[in-house]
Amino acid sequence: MLRSPRLIPILLFALLAAVPLAGLFIRDGYLLSLFTRVMILAIAAISLDLILGFGALVSFGHAAFIGIGAYAMGILASHGQEGLLAGLVMALAASALFALITGAISLRTKGVYFIMITLAFGQMAFYTAASLRAYGGDDGLTVARRSLVFGSRLLENDRVFYYAVLASLIGVYLLCRMIVGSRFGRVLQGAKQNPQRMQAIGFNPYPYQLAAYVIAGMIGGFAGFLLANQTEFVSPAYMSWQRSGELIVMVIMGGIGSLHGAVIGAAAFLLLEEWLSGFTEHWKVIFGPMLVLIVLFMRGGILGFLARISGAKNG
Repeated sequence: MLRSPRLIPILLFALLAAVPLAGLFIRDGYLLSLFTRVMILAIAAISLDLILGFGALVSFGHAAFIGIGAYAMGILASHGQEGLLAGLVMALAASALFALITGAISLRTKGVYFIMITLAFGQMAFYTAASLRAYGGDDGLTVARRSLVFGSRLLENDRVFYYAVLASLIGVYLLCRMIVGSRFGRVLQGAKQNPQRMQAIGFNPYPYQLAAYVIAGMIGGFAGFLLANQTEFVSPAYMSWQRSGELIVMVIMGGIGSLHGAVIGAAAFLLLEEWLSGFTEHWKVIFGPMLVLIVLFMRGGILGFLARISGAKNG
């Protein structure tokens, strides 16, 4: 299987599609809620992998886009605009605008300076959301109900919402796969390897990187829109630097530069977190060293580790 990489995402999405069936035998609501969250954060992880894995842009403020998308939906809903289309358009537009402004500035820097300035912008978004007293401030904003689909409460059904999120995940994956395989994606990857050489052959990396940053921000905002719908709650915590760090860890765990690796990393991170928290309230003391060991001894993430095992068995 690992010698046919195209089969991995097919198998992965097939397993996700089968989760509601497994819910018939165990706690259905628990499973649906957990794996819906996994898929939503997988969408955010894919968007980060697009710029991190293929553009070498280490953004430590990527969670800001999740929060912006969530707040766009929540604020509109608080004013009676509960339609799916209105909330989605606002989430995408707000996150795209934020990405365009911050990306235009951040991409003027390189390396650790880029990391620090994206962190600064992320924290600005966090404290701005926390200061919105009209929309809950630090306490967050409760959303009365999920977005309406042509006036109907179709998404109130957890199974329907689960498959809507799954379809969204597949759509985002295919979109990013198409972008990576396009001329645009090849220029982005070329700029990652050698920006001077790309300039020498007539390609200025800056507009390509900025476009990729905006696309990743919009996808992150879309993940936030879905997260607000799932939890029916919006909080400044969605855009904290800790959440940005978690997204980076998800991408590293799955395998940087592999879009389906981001999905695997998100699933591994959240399922491991869920499993450990069942043993002790101090689960982070165990989780932290485990992540360090994964990074140190699993080069290429989970996908790289499985590929080496498969190669050893077939060698």
